[in-house]
Amino acid sequence: MTDRPVWKSGITLAVIAGVCTALVALTWQLTAQRIEDNKKAWVERSLKPALAGLFFDSPVTESMLTIQQPHELPGSEAAIVYRIYAGDEPVAALFIVTARDGYAGPIRLLIGIAMDASVTGVRVLEHRETPGLGDRIETGKSDWVLQFDGHSLRDPLPDKWKIKADGGSYDQLTGASITPRAIIKAIKATLIYFESNRDTLFAAPADMADKSEGED
Repeated sequence: MTDRPVWKSGITLAVIAGVCTALVALTWQLTAQRIEDNKKAWVERSLKPALAGLFFDSPVTESMLTIQQPHELPGSEAAIVYRIYAGDEPVAALFIVTARDGYAGPIRLLIGIAMDASVTGVRVLEHRETPGLGDRIETGKSDWVLQFDGHSLRDPLPDKWKIKADGGSYDQLTGASITPRAIIKAIKATLIYFESNRDTLFAAPADMADKSEGED
């Protein structure tokens, strides 16, 4: 019995490879939208806790701005802003910014600000702070970040946006002061930015950098 010709084996392998490629492509087509939907749902769930007590009827991620450097927000990279609406009326803005001077490195923050320039919520998205000390900035480990809810630059006044040990209004974390200082500084800077740029933020096209920072 003679061996199968090489060209026949090559055709068989090519057919198998083609079938496998087609199956992979079909699987991707069937799952890509589901993956994208799941990702979007996860982002929505992650952002909503910083909007406590607000009524809004638009998807949180529907109207996003990418604010490129240079800007006056915390962090040395582009900042992300999600604009939140009830009907056609703006309700709040969600900022993703970075407090650069954490104890163990940058701290990625989600800061919600209502149209009256009060904080709707603060959440820590990413950090490398010390376990058992600085990591209590996470809501799963303490309620420390909840103390900012409802506050603005009028309550307390700007010079009181510090930890109590520095003469300010806010509690620090036991055994950790650098981390709270960094976060409070970032929240204050974001509030200042919002009050100076509120109109231009909501007037800018989605997914476009705001080029009008500092204007009233």
